[in-house]
Amino acid sequence: MAAGPARYLVFFQYFGTRYSGVMETKSDQALVGVQNYLERAAERLKPSAPIKFHISSRTDAGVHALANAAHLDIQRAPGKAPFSGQQLLQGLNHHLRPEPIRILSAQRVSSTFHARFCALSRTYIYRLLLGCAHHSQIPVFERDLCWAPAGGPLDVAAMREAAQFLLGTHDFSSFRSLHAEAAAQSPVRTLLQLQLQPAPGFLQQHYLHRDAAG
Repeated sequence: MAAGPARYLVFFQYFGTRYSGVMETKSDQALVGVQNYLERAAERLKPSAPIKFHISSRTDAGVHALANAAHLDIQRAPGKAPFSGQQLLQGLNHHLRPEPIRILSAQRVSSTFHARFCALSRTYIYRLLLGCAHHSQIPVFERDLCWAPAGGPLDVAAMREAAQFLLGTHDFSSFRSLHAEAAAQSPVRTLLQLQLQPAPGFLQQHYLHRDAAG
């Protein structure tokens, strides 16, 4: 009797500028999802059944991820031992080149584990670059890594005070997309922590740009 597929948890990161988001899309689109490339790389490992990545956190077009998570099942041909976590990590990263997508870790998990439904929390980072009157003033190494809103300085103290009203469990319907797929999900979420803090720009210590402050 053939053994069942092995389930793995992988953490991965990507530079999202060239993708339509993390989720799979039709392959004939100008921009496709990160999932398309992950599954294409996995198929080159020659599994005996198609592989699907079940991704923990959805991200939109142009959004990057420092450490997203997914689980996948791999059924190998009879007589082939399951991949070790290290073998899977190296194999996927080899076939993902030259895309800016990298597997950070891979490990075996039980067949009942689900990357989305077993997640305990998620963390999001939003970076604002201040002091740029025009997008041409954004430093090269900040492009695609931040939002540069027009206008003067922000009232960080007032923003911190307002942020306290978002903490806890609320209905966030007014914050979400109007897409049909979003309507099928509950808008109720629990926000555990929200921090607003000034921070140095990327590589700021290596160049002078007196008119912009991250």
